[in-house]
Amino acid sequence: MEKRLEHALVKGITTFIVEDTEEVRLKSARPIHVIEGPLMDGMNVVGDLFGAGKMFLPQVVKSARVMKAAVAHLEPFIEEEKIRLGLADAPAKGVIIMATVKGDVHDIGKNIVGVVLRCNNYKVIDLGVMVPCQTILDAAREHQADIIGLSGLITPSLEEMSHVAKEKQRQGFDIPLLIGGATTSKVHTAVKIAPHYQHPVVYVPDASRAVGVCSNLLSDTLKDAFVAENLAEQQRAREGHANKANRKVVSLEAARANKEKIDWAGYVPPKPAWLGVRRFENYPLSEIAQYIDWTPFFQSWELAGRFPRILDDEIVGESARALYEDAQVMLKRIVDENWLTANAVIGLFPAASVDDDDIEIRRPDNGASLMTWVGLRQQLPKTDGKANWALADYVAPKDSGVDDYIGAFAVTAGIGIEPHVKRFEDANDDYSAILLKALADRLAEAFAELMHARVRREFWGYAADEQIDNEGLIDEQYRGIRPAPGYPACPTTR
Repeated sequence: MEKRLEHALVKGITTFIVEDTEEVRLKSARPIHVIEGPLMDGMNVVGDLFGAGKMFLPQVVKSARVMKAAVAHLEPFIEEEKIRLGLADAPAKGVIIMATVKGDVHDIGKNIVGVVLRCNNYKVIDLGVMVPCQTILDAAREHQADIIGLSGLITPSLEEMSHVAKEKQRQGFDIPLLIGGATTSKVHTAVKIAPHYQHPVVYVPDASRAVGVCSNLLSDTLKDAFVAENLAEQQRAREGHANKANRKVVSLEAARANKEKIDWAGYVPPKPAWLGVRRFENYPLSEIAQYIDWTPFFQSWELAGRFPRILDDEIVGESARALYEDAQVMLKRIVDENWLTANAVIGLFPAASVDDDDIEIRRPDNGASLMTWVGLRQQLPKTDGKANWALADYVAPKDSGVDDYIGAFAVTAGIGIEPHVKRFEDANDDYSAILLKALADRLAEAFAELMHARVRREFWGYAADEQIDNEGLIDEQYRGIRPAPGYPACPTTR
């Protein structure tokens, strides 16, 4: 029966886990022995396979679901025994505060890392998303944390992580700071974050490294060597970055002189079918789902490869197929049972480029200025007749006399997700909770793709005859661009 428990953990099978756990408990001297014996044996196998690249994150999270279900069954018996015998709680390997920083709502990767760490007997205090700096530091003090881990996906999160590092230094912290998330990197961590905090700042590229990093940082025998090597790597990264940073740039005046020359007198910009703002509420999820780009879905689970080829990949194919099948089952429920609500707002406005790099956006009714978006121009030296571009170059200049337009939209496909996530978390089903968030993320991106297509084909109508399949949309084989605020070419305007 003990081997059956171990098998269930390794394979991620929950079907008879409560019954099997109870049978082993009845044979054991103490309920804690079930955890310390067959359950941890199974998790050790999972950890070894994961570390060796023979098991992948979806399977690890499924194994964690089995472990949590078994432990949840044992906990009342363990608590009863502790009260009866006056026993203390078994110590965790360490206490880790985790948070997605202020301004960022992305948490799929953070949640996966939390699951992996908990499986390895770390106590994880997850503060959630959009967490202010002081809340993170207060929680670290309250829980006597050994490590703080920060996560973020969008570009502005990088600056917030630097702010947290500065505050840790100012407020006298000495515990390690871990940095992770899609926009983070080893170089950025070394150049922009680590210099603000005199104690260890470690970049963690993915969940598979998290346990090893934490183990090294909290080890009396391994910490010094690990920290020294991390410092040496960061110094090399800073030196390499400094060499690149010394690249020449041309003056702004020279860059503007080398802007793309466009004959606006010979071009008539298409006028949108309507101007102003329109809202789209409770958009059909079934239509949105057709626009899903599945490749980033697998990337969120740290499975590398492009869809659909990833399903037949020699290394990750089996895991990818199982994950994709689970995703299809849940996606059907999301659509059929209306778990989520998708809303969008689109605005189409008269516009003109001004002051070389900026765009003035005007009211559709009277032409009064609504705002001026401030842009940036490329300033690296260009060769072979290439221009130094700015986004404003795509809009007709105000003094050209040409009527031109600009559009913007915001979409969401996650309204109503919270009770479903809570239902899964209350059932100790992290796998389904993370799967749901990953699918909601894909639906939001798909909704953006769908609405952009409708803008091109209907609302603006400059590509009314467009015939592009989903692969073509993913490869951006359409006319027009969709820059997002926060990237270098499209600074955030407040």
